[in-house]
Amino acid sequence: MSERLQPGDTAPAFTLPDADGREVSLSDHKGRKVIVYFYPAALTPGCTKQACDFTDNLDLLAGAGYDVIGVSPDKPEKLAKFREKESLGVTLLADPDKQVLEAYGAYGEKKLYGKTVVGVIRSTVIVDEEGKVERALYNVKATGHVAKIIKDLGI
Repeated sequence: MSERLQPGDTAPAFTLPDADGREVSLSDHKGRKVIVYFYPAALTPGCTKQACDFTDNLDLLAGAGYDVIGVSPDKPEKLAKFREKESLGVTLLADPDKQVLEAYGAYGEKKLYGKTVVGVIRSTVIVDEEGKVERALYNVKATGHVAKIIKDLGI
């Protein structure tokens, strides 16, 4: 079971392929705040809703100095299909071996329909310009989550 991050922790560094197979690193965003969100699977209803909400609010978030990165265990090819089908503007990264998901505490035991299963824990980690965790939110809901982040951040 991976440890959950706390405000003030150094955000684990990562480099993962995006939907086009290009490497993207957290360090590419140094000097900007980054919202890194973890979701179970592309092309599923909840994950689609969440990705569309982030896309719809990208200009607002970018204007407030935030970049948005979505991470799932899907392969880049599936992420590309997801991006095209839903016209997504967020950067989607593939973590099929789940190392980044685990480093961020976004993979482990969770309740699903009353059963305990092991999988992706829908989570959002907000990283500041220096690479420190500003907020770490776990077991978030797909619907309404983006609006809550915007409100909580005072954007």
